[in-house]
Amino acid sequence: MSGAPFPAHSPVLLTGTRALALIAGLLAAIAQPPWGFLPGLLGYGLLLRLIDLLGTRARWRSAFALGWLTGFGYFLVSVAWLAQPFQVDAEAQGWMAPFAVILMAALLALFWGVAATAYRLVAGRGLRRVLLFAGALCLAEWLRGHLFTGFPWDLPGESWRAGSAPSQMASVVGAYGLSWITVAAAAAPFTVFDGPRGRLMALGGVAAIVGLYAFGAGRLSGGPSLDVRAPWVRIVQADVKQENKYDQRLFSSIVTRYVTLTARPPSAGMTHAPDIVVWPEGAIPAALEEYLADGTWTRAAIAGALKPSQTLILGGYRFGSAASGAPITFNSLAVLRPEGGGLKVTGVYDKFRLVPFGEFMPFDSVATRWGIKQFVHVGDGFTPGPRSRPMRLDGLPPVQPLICYESLFPGFTREGADAAGLRPAWIVNISNDAWFGVGAGPRQHLNLASYRAIEEGLPMVRATPTGISAMINAYGRVARGKSLKIGAYGVIDAQLPPALAPTLFSQYGDTAFFLMILFSATGAVLPGRAGLRR
Repeated sequence: MSGAPFPAHSPVLLTGTRALALIAGLLAAIAQPPWGFLPGLLGYGLLLRLIDLLGTRARWRSAFALGWLTGFGYFLVSVAWLAQPFQVDAEAQGWMAPFAVILMAALLALFWGVAATAYRLVAGRGLRRVLLFAGALCLAEWLRGHLFTGFPWDLPGESWRAGSAPSQMASVVGAYGLSWITVAAAAAPFTVFDGPRGRLMALGGVAAIVGLYAFGAGRLSGGPSLDVRAPWVRIVQADVKQENKYDQRLFSSIVTRYVTLTARPPSAGMTHAPDIVVWPEGAIPAALEEYLADGTWTRAAIAGALKPSQTLILGGYRFGSAASGAPITFNSLAVLRPEGGGLKVTGVYDKFRLVPFGEFMPFDSVATRWGIKQFVHVGDGFTPGPRSRPMRLDGLPPVQPLICYESLFPGFTREGADAAGLRPAWIVNISNDAWFGVGAGPRQHLNLASYRAIEEGLPMVRATPTGISAMINAYGRVARGKSLKIGAYGVIDAQLPPALAPTLFSQYGDTAFFLMILFSATGAVLPGRAGLRR
């Protein structure tokens, strides 16, 4: 590696380096949708260069600080939406908003700090350090998605807009594998300082990006045509703000909005009424047992809005009992069908992956003493149900349910299908993105959820109360004209897009990613490595 390292004792250069590290994180963050500034991916390469310029005599704390600062900048932008849920009950929780964003960014940045330290402990002067860097950072990202319930929001590989040509590689290697390719390709140009071989490595990074586009273009050029016998789906978006759900005076109007949209005549071009109607997570602000109880006006109104052959999928909370007999609450997806003038519940899925601090409170006794409560205004929060599996629906293709947060996790659908021995034909993702307001949050969430369609080769029906609801095909693309923007009131009527043949990722999961990590690790055992002072 050419170029003199920064003198460890120079406070001016050290301050400048740390400022650049923060900038590197901000750049990488705005490469993510909805901003989509793809040159920002070079922020990963900038972090690599800054760590290398520390010199081999630098203490491990310097590498950790650079990685942490880059991660802090990245997550400060990526999770800025976290301030919005605190504004729903601003009087009680609004004061926590800035602290929550800063604290979350600081905690998530620890993964990047550890990755930077691990990289510097084994990195040498050879070009293999690009592989080591990509391996260290992406392994840290995998750990971020799995430890402490996991929070895989805005993985580096998901910087490519879902449905774009580069995003199609997720069908082979998943979002974690695509992250490794993305980070390695973004870091490679910074080896131009290393002479002819470095320039060759930089060209290799460019070739990798070209390869992503070429593979994706080829994949997007084919695919099955729409089956005219495919079921028609109606996605209902009633535009109910989260704060309105806590006003009992608005309860009847909320129900009316949903049943009115459900009962709308078929849209132009439809051959018959929708076979499936999908409402979002938490559509009606009451327990399922309460508003679906026999004799209630709400049950009668919902039943009256449905045709005899229709299936309604909706989200809501329901009560249960633990083995000890203690009362518990589930965040659930229910499948309903009209029967004998009423409604029959034909299936229920209780959410398996819960949102920490949103649906349950880790270290609840400590948090309570500080006056911190979870966002959910339902008892003491939710209890997780069994792991999600595909659901069989009467006369309809089997479906994989995902409730909100679950759509962030690569492989979650595949694991459920393997456990059930049944591959679903589609994914239904009900979400309550009303918590995210009107900023970047709902747009980010749509992009992340769409990656699950790419990975599995399955279409996705996505319903939210305030947007963005969409019909997403098996390539992760929103069908033309089949989405509702933030703040829109209406329905999406569309035939269910076809599923693709099982993808390599749906068959082998993260196997390719771990092979990439193994390939990166070979650089650590080759001769000539240089470590840090402790």
